[in-house]
Amino acid sequence: MSSYYALPKLIASPLLAISMGSMPPVRTALFEQHIESGANIVDFHGFELPIWYTSIQEEHLATRNSAGLFDVSHMGFFRFHGSGVLSWLQSVGTQEFLNFASGRCGYTHFLDPKGNIIDDMIFGVKEDNEVLGVPNASMVETMFEWLSSLLPSDGSIALEDLSSKTSILALQGPNSAKIIHDTLGGKNAVGRFRCQEIAENDLGITGWIQGTGYTGESGVEIFVPNEHAPKLWSALLEIGSEEGIVPVGLGARDTLRLEMGYLLSGQDFLWPGLGETPDFGLPEDFLARDTVETAVPFGLSMDHDFIGRDRLASSLEGNERWHALLCQERGPSPRPGHSVLDGPTEDAQLIGYVTSGAPSPSMGGTGIAMAYVTGMVVGDDVWIQASRRRRVRAKIVRPPFKR
Repeated sequence: MSSYYALPKLIASPLLAISMGSMPPVRTALFEQHIESGANIVDFHGFELPIWYTSIQEEHLATRNSAGLFDVSHMGFFRFHGSGVLSWLQSVGTQEFLNFASGRCGYTHFLDPKGNIIDDMIFGVKEDNEVLGVPNASMVETMFEWLSSLLPSDGSIALEDLSSKTSILALQGPNSAKIIHDTLGGKNAVGRFRCQEIAENDLGITGWIQGTGYTGESGVEIFVPNEHAPKLWSALLEIGSEEGIVPVGLGARDTLRLEMGYLLSGQDFLWPGLGETPDFGLPEDFLARDTVETAVPFGLSMDHDFIGRDRLASSLEGNERWHALLCQERGPSPRPGHSVLDGPTEDAQLIGYVTSGAPSPSMGGTGIAMAYVTGMVVGDDVWIQASRRRRVRAKIVRPPFKR
């Protein structure tokens, strides 16, 4: 097993650096369960969370092949409610919220007036006048302040932060549907991008469940009162044991999302309003990105007005995009901050930088990366400056890497 799988690059990411403050880290409602399972705990965004239990590689492959259970209670949980809430969200987000019926989930970006991504968010429409959203861990306070500043002055729409009261469990993998059925009953086996209140069940668990996740596998994210979390966690692991379920840490969560080409807030984009600087040597404001530049194939509709739209219209004419790079030869693995060039020779031109990169557990350790690159398209070859002396040839592919 390589050293990467023992100590992931995630630990050295700017995300973790942001969390290292004077405040003591927060323990989730599942902290004791993590310790009992032998988890390796790190400080992540001010939360004490498992980075792995056995190894990143084992947990990654178990999620791909059977099922993985994640504690993602560091993520936020917002409630938007009031008359016209979908129209209001559509005016401040890139997604066309009015197209979403009750019981459906979606994905959106929120931009500042200059078009920079502040944060991305998965949301679920509970009713026409109520929407639940999940901001990223490091952005809960920032997003609450930003969105609150945009609320109608007549008080018709309200925003609540339910984060501190809510535990979030993510069950992911091809066997997740059966495990949910056996644990919480068939009425809670929601489909992909469907959502609902948790239906009555033998465990007495209440809350919200939605068919979303950050791994690319089928699965659900479950939002419950903190006091219900230990019972649900233990039940899922016990009942799912015959289906190969394992607890999974943040390390495998990162490699799983990278294989799908999913954005990571703070690493693949970073709102300049935070005044933070990545610690992996990128040019100033390199991560100040808009939705078009990220090339995310969902979450954007240009058919409505929203904050930051003008920059996106301009970016549509540009040729810098966030591309997936698949290494074509052995060599040092791509890492955040590595340069991307248009050739192997000394006179090659710098065309971009890697923002996320690692060996792929699902592909036998082949190097994969996501990078902002100028002037290239799918099928082109590029070269990653993977070390001072070594460039590794990579091909631009269409994500996900793992299909």
